[in-house]
Amino acid sequence: MPTITLNVNQKNYTIDVDFETPLLWVLRDHLNLVGTKYGCGIASCGACTVHLNGQAIRACITKVKTAIGKKIVTIEGLSAKGDHPVQQAWIELDVAQCGYCQAGQIMSAVVLLNDNKKPTDEDIDNAMSGNICRCGTYVRIRKAIHLAAEKINTK
Repeated sequence: MPTITLNVNQKNYTIDVDFETPLLWVLRDHLNLVGTKYGCGIASCGACTVHLNGQAIRACITKVKTAIGKKIVTIEGLSAKGDHPVQQAWIELDVAQCGYCQAGQIMSAVVLLNDNKKPTDEDIDNAMSGNICRCGTYVRIRKAIHLAAEKINTK
């Protein structure tokens, strides 16, 4: 097995892992960062969404070799105290029902708001269309993204 170094949540990790291993399994099984969830394994549900150099990617289909030399952020690294404006909005509006998909939802919402400070409902629906919530909390998710945008824009 090759030894690789990954930068995850602003910390360097050196691990022995095959280059073809999906990033999701490296995060969960080797680094014990289990906030990123396995949902479908084919990048259709968004439960495994993390940031790679600031872009939302699906860790279940991203080979670890793709992440070498890049900055990876998981839900655990989004904020030290869980106080990112998107996380705050999620809590304030009680978005989560079962919660399984919510880390991926939050990670996608953060990238949307980094790119678009005042998204419309249509912008939100388009940006979040790759994230599936089996509980159907889409209305609360949209409201939370609008609330997070307000929080970000008043800072």
